[in-house]
Amino acid sequence: MTTHSSSRFTPLTQTATTHPVLLIDTQAPLPELHACASERLHATLDYLTLVACSSLRDSATSDINTITNVARILVQDVADVFGVIERRGLEA
Repeated sequence: MTTHSSSRFTPLTQTATTHPVLLIDTQAPLPELHACASERLHATLDYLTLVACSSLRDSATSDINTITNVARILVQDVADVFGVIERRGLEA
C-alpha cells in the first residue's frame, strides 16, 4: 500500500488507477473501521458461498474472471482496513 501525503488518510490499494482515489480515514473510531472490514468480509464470504453452490459449467471464462476479481477487490479492501486497525493497535 502506498502512503499518502496526509497522515490522516491512507489510500486503499488500487490496481486500476495511478493516483489514490479511495482513502481510509486512519483516525476513524476503531469500531467503525472494524464494521467496515467486517461488512466487506461477510459480503465476500456470502458471495463466494453463493458461487460455490452454483453450477459454473455453463459459465464463460469472463464470468469466472469477474467472480474472482470482485472477491479480490473486496478482500484487498478488508486487508487495507485491517492494516490501519493493526497500526493503530501497535501505536497504542
